[in-house]
Amino acid sequence: MEKRVSSTNKKAFRDYFIVERWECGIALSGSEVKSIRDGGISFKDSFARIEGDEVYLYSLYINPYLQASYLNSDADRKRKLLLHKKEIKKILGRMTQRGLTLVPTKIYFNARNFVKVEIGLAKGKKFFDKRETIKKRDIKKEVDRAVRNHQSHR
Repeated sequence: MEKRVSSTNKKAFRDYFIVERWECGIALSGSEVKSIRDGGISFKDSFARIEGDEVYLYSLYINPYLQASYLNSDADRKRKLLLHKKEIKKILGRMTQRGLTLVPTKIYFNARNFVKVEIGLAKGKKFFDKRETIKKRDIKKEVDRAVRNHQSHR
């Protein structure tokens, strides 16, 4: 099962603990798919919300595709996420139970060339948690650098 990741929401991993993830489809127009293929996508402040029996993705910016001219849709419009009703009920139950939010973590093309969105149940990090994450990442970089330098001098 081959995935071609088009874009990853780095801010979600920095600001939240991702508790659980789901893969879902997304309702897009043809020009939006072409724009995603070109990498014209931004997750800035995007989030998902359950309304009734459906899940919508808000503030996902997809650049207008230049060759589509007047057929382009609004770049910031809300987009419907395609999930089974059972999954939506399961997500809703966990969100209300623990006070979690839904955030998109990545957008990719699956093996059948369909655009898929990975959404995650997220718990907000506190400031000291963010500093701890940065500290761990810096330590890992230093260790990797030391190992590389040690191996290159052999």
